[in-house]
Amino acid sequence: MADNVTHRYISSFFLVGIPGLQAFHCWIGIPVFVLFALGLLGNSTIISTIKLEPSLHQPMYFFLCMLAVNDMALTSSTAPKMLGIFWLDAHRFDFSICLAQMYFIHTFCIVESALLVAMAFDRYVAICIPLRYTTILTTPVVLKMGLTGMIRASLMVLPCPLLIKRLPYYTKYVINHAYCEHMAVVKLASANTLINRAYGISVALSVMVLDLGLIATSYIKILQAVFRLSSQNARSKALGTCAAHVCTILVSYTPALFSFLTHRIGKKVPPSIHIIFASLYLLVPPAVNPLVYGVKTKQIRDRVVSLFFPSKKISEN
Repeated sequence: MADNVTHRYISSFFLVGIPGLQAFHCWIGIPVFVLFALGLLGNSTIISTIKLEPSLHQPMYFFLCMLAVNDMALTSSTAPKMLGIFWLDAHRFDFSICLAQMYFIHTFCIVESALLVAMAFDRYVAICIPLRYTTILTTPVVLKMGLTGMIRASLMVLPCPLLIKRLPYYTKYVINHAYCEHMAVVKLASANTLINRAYGISVALSVMVLDLGLIATSYIKILQAVFRLSSQNARSKALGTCAAHVCTILVSYTPALFSFLTHRIGKKVPPSIHIIFASLYLLVPPAVNPLVYGVKTKQIRDRVVSLFFPSKKISEN
């Protein structure tokens, strides 16, 4: 009965969804579907807008385009399976599919963090050393930064499913979660999981500490440069260019930090609350980011209006 190659007995996991709220799964699926649809529509609109508008072919918008592609991938790796649980009672997940979903979700999350760092660096160069902006952030440099972020994420997350495959899973197969999250899967193993836990927390801490540190450093430098400007109008304009990015950082990191801390120290937090927040940090940023950039960035806003209302005259002001 045992599989001597993979050293495990179970072939699939049973994902509960949101424990304690199973009776409301049908209703919970509605906001999940809305966020999924908004994420796909909004990000595809951002990508199309940047592609069609020559004035947006700049490093800042190339990074935004990468963020939109990553957000679409992130929400697509999460929402369909969640909707299957909530609406179709499709709770069974094959072992390998569960590991694949876990790998892609965590990879896209780390890529998202890397892109936020790159966008913070873009704002730093634009505001602090504007005369060198075009020479520092050339198109090849922008592409290399995006590729580096993707390679970093892929390599950092790869050991997670490989370490899980070496663990035996005998009788525990019920995951009290709405998707295959790393720690939720590790906790079911019938063996010592110290290596898995240590590696998982090391990756999470290193990404958060490094990336948040780099973002904070960029914005400290930006604020120092902004408050040295003599004109109030210039200060407002400089800060305004950072507003959308700051909103994106808050939307992305706040629920992620809550979920991370709850796993480690939030023993009194109800599982349903933890899982809701863990789901929100995967579904909300992809849906909200296009709205934030669409509202805060005039070039994108005007281009989107012209796409949906071609007869409407867009003011040059």
